[in-house]
Amino acid sequence: MKGSGPSDILFGALKMRQPTAGKGPRVNVDTILLAHYSSVKSRSRVIEMGCAHGAISLILARRMPSAHFDAFDINPELIEMARENSHINFAADAVSFFVSDLREHRNNFSPESYDIVIMNPPYDEPGTSRPSPGAAMASAMHGDTCTLAEVVRCAKYLLRNGGKFFLVIRAKRMGELFNLLYTHNVKPKRFCMVHPKPDRAASVVLVESVRASGDGVTADPPMFIYGPNGEYTEPLLAAYKI
Repeated sequence: MKGSGPSDILFGALKMRQPTAGKGPRVNVDTILLAHYSSVKSRSRVIEMGCAHGAISLILARRMPSAHFDAFDINPELIEMARENSHINFAADAVSFFVSDLREHRNNFSPESYDIVIMNPPYDEPGTSRPSPGAAMASAMHGDTCTLAEVVRCAKYLLRNGGKFFLVIRAKRMGELFNLLYTHNVKPKRFCMVHPKPDRAASVVLVESVRASGDGVTADPPMFIYGPNGEYTEPLLAAYKI
């Protein structure tokens, strides 16, 4: 996979090699917001599903170096890029990156082995939008290698009881997601709607769910990317800080 040279993210706190534009998933605002929303405690066992080039796991490992991080992706070229990024950022031992297919979770992982699962799942289900020409982009955008139901089933399998699942998804799929989470007993506990601007509908939603928890969900204050003056908001800028 052809990639770009290392570029700065988080105001230069990390440098990341990424696929060239249109050839695979790249760091965007969803990446940064999910890393910011994911609450990782000291000594937590954390796994990122579909980690691509490793940005989220490397951000979190920088913020909480005492936690244990694993991360996998179905695409070997993206895992190679993630490992290179770990070396670029002097974090070769911070995250274990490996190739795996989340649909084969029962063959590849032990059950209830993690405290936290994180994923930025594909935007759409297979066959619901125009396919991307490249395999890496098609997997990230159109769910060619997994459905949302498969994502939730894998997260439940990996999580211990009381463990947390963090993800970001298109706002229009929130109902579908919540139905799956309740069905698989990984119940949503809080969420944050993310709006491009105060006068625009939410584009994505950040969600924290907990395996085998009680009912009850909290709506966090909404986040706006841009304020009325067209500048980035303070909450958005805070997410870009280590």
